[in-house]
Amino acid sequence: MKKYDIVIIGSGAGLSTLSAALQNGMSCALIENSKFGGTCLTRGCLPSKILVHPADVIREAQHAKKVGLEFVEPKVDWGLITERMWHTIDEHKGIEQSLSNVQGLTVYKGTGEFTRPFAMHVKDKNGDYSEEFEGAKFVIAAGARSFVPPIEGLKETGYVISESFFGDKFPKKPWKSLVIIGGGAIGAEFAHIFSAFGTKVTVVEMQPHMVSLEEEEISETLAKNFVNNGIDVLLNHKAVSAQKSGNLKQVTVEDVNTGETKSIVCEEILVASGVRSNADLLKVENTGVKTSARGWIATNEFLETSVQNIWAYGDINGKFQFRHKANYEAEICNNNIFNPDEKRDADYTKVPWAIFTNPQIAHAGMTESQALDAHDQILVGTNRYSSVAKGFAMGYAKGDDDDGFVKLLADEHMKIVGAHIIGPRAAILIQAFVYLMNTEFVCKLKHVHDDDILDPISPRVEGGTFDPMYKSMVIHPSLGEVTGWVIGNMEWRE
Repeated sequence: MKKYDIVIIGSGAGLSTLSAALQNGMSCALIENSKFGGTCLTRGCLPSKILVHPADVIREAQHAKKVGLEFVEPKVDWGLITERMWHTIDEHKGIEQSLSNVQGLTVYKGTGEFTRPFAMHVKDKNGDYSEEFEGAKFVIAAGARSFVPPIEGLKETGYVISESFFGDKFPKKPWKSLVIIGGGAIGAEFAHIFSAFGTKVTVVEMQPHMVSLEEEEISETLAKNFVNNGIDVLLNHKAVSAQKSGNLKQVTVEDVNTGETKSIVCEEILVASGVRSNADLLKVENTGVKTSARGWIATNEFLETSVQNIWAYGDINGKFQFRHKANYEAEICNNNIFNPDEKRDADYTKVPWAIFTNPQIAHAGMTESQALDAHDQILVGTNRYSSVAKGFAMGYAKGDDDDGFVKLLADEHMKIVGAHIIGPRAAILIQAFVYLMNTEFVCKLKHVHDDDILDPISPRVEGGTFDPMYKSMVIHPSLGEVTGWVIGNMEWRE
């Protein structure tokens, strides 16, 4: 029986641990059941953004009417767009090839299944199993897969999920009509992409708000802009059945409050109802590794599972499913495996994310309701794009549905506990807050202001506060003023 020093399941962020293990002279096994490179490269972050960017350009051109410019309707070269997308996805071939001749590494193509603690075999696409092998250590970075809700007739009717969209069901041209089941991040991005390319899009969301992890006012702003862009948004609705309708498809949806139903005819159905853990495919129950009620592998602050010498990170532990978070965890896990006397712990209080829809959304830290649950009082400030010179120059006016904003939350010590943005360049603008939230300096204010929000606060200021922004000059005119000047609008809330 083959025995490895370490077995790594998953070739996304898991490649980081593989590299570290090889550098430490360990014998390694790598298991991958799909394209090498993980979700981000092959069916997530990268290929989707290649579709998002031209959709952004189309919407920016349409918005340009507000500043005195009008462009002819764009001619979409779908072939070139998809060629660029597939070029990125096809990088998985180079990754696989580069791993095939690495000394000290055995690569298994297929799904790993634990047979007992620290032992597994791998089932290939034909259903055949490898010989059983053992590992002294295991790192589980096997990710997640699309969750498909139990909708009557959906399987027979046919549908698309992210795996098949970036696979054999990728359309030869944009669909004429599309029903998206799910109004979360994935659904919002696809709605933006295809509506910009001329597809008639309907979003079906069971919750009363789209992107329900965001602040309520951000969700409402997104929904208004979707409607203005010709997208039908059905909130408080669930898909109950699907069937074929000639050459088209039909989805029946039900109002969760009234029980009323209606049918929507479309060319295609995209299911974007979230993801589920891949832990069940690995048969982790044979190891003693504990999972949550929803199947996510339980990990502590050191990325350790309930079984010593088995770690898990990335989507499979259910904690913020973003590639940058998986990369962050990989670094921590590597340290804890190869430098166990100086363990590092993972901090999830400042995880940033962005939704690349239109308008763009970004978020880090708590929502207002979460902050109020955690603190007796907080500071809350909002600043709109239209309130700064650059925002007005870009065509954003007070009262317009597309007038985005920054919302900043801080505790009683000025420490930033949450930041939220909807509007152009949100993913860039949020980063300034993320850097501040991660600072660890301690300093003293030279003086206390007499007539503003700093007055009741101790002159000793700890890291993670908005004080550096308060003292800094902001380039004028720039969108940096949207984030920098939000501090002047902050008020106490309890």
